[in-house]
Amino acid sequence: MGTSALVDSISSFLNLSSSRHIDLDPFEKYYKRVEELLIVLKPVAAAAAAASINSDLVSEERIGKSFDDLTQDVDHSIDLFRSWHAFSSKVYFVLQIESLIPKMRETIVDTFHFLMSFESNLPDDLTPPSLEKCLEKVKQLSYEEISSVIDGALRDQRDGVGPTPDVLVTIGENTGLRSNQEILIEAVALERQKEIAEQSENNSEVEFLDQLIVIVNRMHERLLLIKQTQTSSVAILADFFCPLSLEVMTDPVIVSSGQTYEKAFIKRWIDLGLKVCPKTRQTLTHTTLIPNYTVKALIANWCETNDVKLPDPNKSTSLNELSPLLSCAESAPSVSTHRVSNKSNDWDASTGETVKPPSSSNLHPSPSPSRSASALDTSSLHDYEDRSNDSREMKTDAPGRSSVSSTTRGSVENGQTSENHHHLRSPSTASSVSNEDSPRADANENSEESAHATPYSSDASGEIRSGPLAAATTSAAPPRRDLSDFSPKFMDRRSRGQFWRRPSERLGSRIVSAPSSETRRDLIEVENQVKKLVEELKSSSLDVQRQATAEIRLLAKHNMDNRIVIGNSGAIVLLVELLHSTDSATQENAVTALLNLSINDNNKSLIAAAGAIEPLIHVLQNGSSEAKENAAATLFSLSVIEELKIKIGQSGAIAPLVDLLGNGTPRGKKDAATALFNLSIHQENKGTIVQSGAVRYLIDLMDPAAGMVDKAVAVLANLATIPEGRNAIGQEGGIGLLVEVVELGSARGKENAAAALLQLSTNSGRFCNMVLQEGAVPPLVALSQSGTPRAREKAQALLSYFRNQRHGNAGRG
Repeated sequence: MGTSALVDSISSFLNLSSSRHIDLDPFEKYYKRVEELLIVLKPVAAAAAAASINSDLVSEERIGKSFDDLTQDVDHSIDLFRSWHAFSSKVYFVLQIESLIPKMRETIVDTFHFLMSFESNLPDDLTPPSLEKCLEKVKQLSYEEISSVIDGALRDQRDGVGPTPDVLVTIGENTGLRSNQEILIEAVALERQKEIAEQSENNSEVEFLDQLIVIVNRMHERLLLIKQTQTSSVAILADFFCPLSLEVMTDPVIVSSGQTYEKAFIKRWIDLGLKVCPKTRQTLTHTTLIPNYTVKALIANWCETNDVKLPDPNKSTSLNELSPLLSCAESAPSVSTHRVSNKSNDWDASTGETVKPPSSSNLHPSPSPSRSASALDTSSLHDYEDRSNDSREMKTDAPGRSSVSSTTRGSVENGQTSENHHHLRSPSTASSVSNEDSPRADANENSEESAHATPYSSDASGEIRSGPLAAATTSAAPPRRDLSDFSPKFMDRRSRGQFWRRPSERLGSRIVSAPSSETRRDLIEVENQVKKLVEELKSSSLDVQRQATAEIRLLAKHNMDNRIVIGNSGAIVLLVELLHSTDSATQENAVTALLNLSINDNNKSLIAAAGAIEPLIHVLQNGSSEAKENAAATLFSLSVIEELKIKIGQSGAIAPLVDLLGNGTPRGKKDAATALFNLSIHQENKGTIVQSGAVRYLIDLMDPAAGMVDKAVAVLANLATIPEGRNAIGQEGGIGLLVEVVELGSARGKENAAAALLQLSTNSGRFCNMVLQEGAVPPLVALSQSGTPRAREKAQALLSYFRNQRHGNAGRG
């Protein structure tokens, strides 16, 4: 290529200064770094090109190769900067460019040294003193790299000890992730980058991007938790916060993914050209915003009860308000020697134009002086790891991957988890929610382990949460209709929003396990650590027990190997004993650790053998909201084993589960419904569930805004197989709602609603007439033609029964 090509490439790079996104952070900072190197290099390359007739210099192989390498590096940097846009991954860009700049700088230094050795053959413009001066300038251009901080954070993450909050702040500050919106956009960008790697079957790059996604998700979790601590002295449900604004919602709306956001903020997100759900990363099938009156009423009631003033949405439409992540850590270290001011401009994805955000103001007062910034900043991230948002996707930290950034650096220089559903089927078993809620096995496990995984998903912190109701059919559910397809009848009668179901949410992605040698080395460390923790569980000190249960809880969420080690250590018996702890934090840690451990089937048996059912019921009756939720989820986990369904039902668990179903938090209600579904599969439990008053609560939860229509209908379909269940459904006004689900619900909801109506109609003439009076025939005819196989079967059977009844009545007349 020669020196002329290098000069042309440098000129092309310097022309990028007119790019309309050159002043965006971190683009500007790194452009200036490369620019400073090339400004020094260009006159030297130009002089060498002008003196190309000097054969001694030009023919020197080493000089030619150096110039060719520099040309390739400059061209590569041009590609990186030209391809970058406002919705590209900032972290990925930084890692790529930071691997390129030192390489370029080193080549320039070597080239200058070598040119100086040709003193007698140098052109007049390249004297040794001038080269020496250029060399000193290049040597002075030394930069600390944020990539080393990111590498350290990834190592800490794999080791299960971090990254710490101050590291997250440093990464955010130096990659331009200063606001919640920027963090959410970054997560979306990394997901897209991962899709590219998956398409090219670059598995190591997929692993690496998965780990970066977890880092970014931790930044979002930290923001939400700090915001919650700053907002009010009264604990606020996470569901009341908008995932975009991190404020209590005043005008909540539902998007097509089923998530709820503050209207002004999600509208602004969509207007920027982002057509994905910020929380689940699902593509939005439409951009209609449906008011969530139920959540709005809950928030208003909560504010009135707790004397909390709602923020004024008219004063808070900026998505780029300085995030708590940075504002609480004013002294966070920066690794950049070229600080770039925080840009507050947004970009429109469709036009590429810069959009100025409206002025913003803090919606809540700053934290009181007693709660210092340093106190927030030095807190361990895992002190807040649980329930930081509403995500239900497994997030895992796997050991392994040496030299984390090597894949990315290599790419600069060179230019599915298995799933298993437990299908629980009986003649009376209702089918589960649709595949949209399908569980994910822990991505750290190999295929054998995944094959035995219990169907769970988890919150963003990695805590294991109960997943969908156990699947009873393998047929795929067709897409649900949008709100535009819903009849005015439903909207007017119910005064509620569209049928929606909160899908599995992806705030964290899978991380593939490390090579076996590294895994074994890590397992030995885990075994030693667990032995120490088991001894601490036996301590008489509440503080020691609290810390030990917290660490076991953290270990149990990482991967299947950790769960097996803990299960074999004797820790389960001690954790079960601590379910009766008078310290609420210890109790919460113990029950959540048992929940995480129960993913392993062998641990399920060990937990049951340790006599955990009665202590879990104790937690369900007396624990904190979070402890109750996790106790319910653990009972669901154990109820996967057939004999334990009977034991749990006979041990008195059903009544407190029903109480949680009616009076728990939104997440607690879902956990209770999931556990009751599994228990309702066993015939002897059905009557107890009905007698405990579950039917009334289940019918209330058929409100679409609760996000539990499918779960509620699935349990009702099971209960409709006994006379007490049918009577309760009729008395509580459930028949009309079941007809509406047949007409307007999801594929699985229609299927189970049809099964329930079939039981009601064929076992009671009175209920059969009520079903007909509710106008069931037209939606049943439609379902018999377009539903799932099981739905068509139930609909056809019910229509046939109606015809037979009509003909029979006519014959008797």
